[in-house]
Amino acid sequence: MEYREHGAYFAQTPPGLEKAAAEELQELGADNVRPGYMGVSFTADKAMLYRVNLRSRLCTHVLAPLLTFACHSDKYLHRTAMQQIDWSRLMKVDGSLAIAANVSQSNIRHSQFAAQRLKDAICDQFRERTGRRPNVDRRDPDLQLNLKIHRNRAVISVDTSGGSLHRRGYRVESVAAPLQETVAAGIIRLSGWTGLTPLYDPMCGSGTLLAEAWMVAAGLPPAMLRERFGFRNLPDFDAGLWEAEKNAARAGKRHVPAGLVAGSDIDREAVAASVANLGRLPGGRSIKVARRDFRQLEGLPDATIVCNPPYGQRLGKREAVGELYRDLGNFLKRKCEGATAWILCGDKELVGHLGLKPQKRIPFFNGGIECRLVRVDVY
Repeated sequence: MEYREHGAYFAQTPPGLEKAAAEELQELGADNVRPGYMGVSFTADKAMLYRVNLRSRLCTHVLAPLLTFACHSDKYLHRTAMQQIDWSRLMKVDGSLAIAANVSQSNIRHSQFAAQRLKDAICDQFRERTGRRPNVDRRDPDLQLNLKIHRNRAVISVDTSGGSLHRRGYRVESVAAPLQETVAAGIIRLSGWTGLTPLYDPMCGSGTLLAEAWMVAAGLPPAMLRERFGFRNLPDFDAGLWEAEKNAARAGKRHVPAGLVAGSDIDREAVAASVANLGRLPGGRSIKVARRDFRQLEGLPDATIVCNPPYGQRLGKREAVGELYRDLGNFLKRKCEGATAWILCGDKELVGHLGLKPQKRIPFFNGGIECRLVRVDVY
């Protein structure tokens, strides 16, 4: 198993957050951190691996490579996976597995077919040895694998996260087009907000930006509510080290002053969703969320303002969204002196409707939609 020999891992991230994720991993204590396309490679011992899964706000999957090899055909993929990896060390025959595959610029052209051939190899090995085979369970598998084939070079990895880390566990209610948790955490990270100024989301939706900001301010690990991790099924899992990492994370919890994090939304269902989701977090019930049109707010001077307005493609007509942006710009100019606003614009052409000159325009992706995260300083 390559990860045991070299202590090398690859953390997947949403596109555009690779550099920020690399900085986060360095802060957590990872070594040899190198950002790449949609992820970051790094080296770590077992304690650090557990820490990254528990505390990383920007990573979605932490992959532990099992085998890297030249792969020019599906037959070779099947033979190599069947002969070179002892799958009984990673799962039991009565267990379940799931495989996420990505194929590009290779002789094997279809990701689903590649995943099928890897699954066949695993099942065939168990069948030869025991006469039985494991099951496939895409929702809650015992073993989550990742297969990447790029330019006929294959990497088979264990997903040590056991499913995407963006599923924090606090989202019990949702609204249309919710912001993914790791993307929201990326916005908070790029804003530079650390809890020293009030933070407000005037279009809070289901409360994802508020939740991610609250966890930063309170020193809460983002995976604190997750019950399952893939690394717990690895043959070298150390329960003592894992417990120590959880205890260290709990010790970092901080008090959050009243009113530091707050938000509002014009939609009644969105407010109800925010309250339900934020209530899942320790202390989250103290976050004030009001049903209010941002145009009716008294003002947010000297605050950090974050928001993810409707994009137009999903939630409304383009003309209406343009008018919304104009009203948001007027609100900032008239009522938010000294504030810094971070706005995720789903269409870069909408930025001009704000009527304010952004200090930064950061390319950003949300669910496959290319956006611009803009910073506006209100003087």
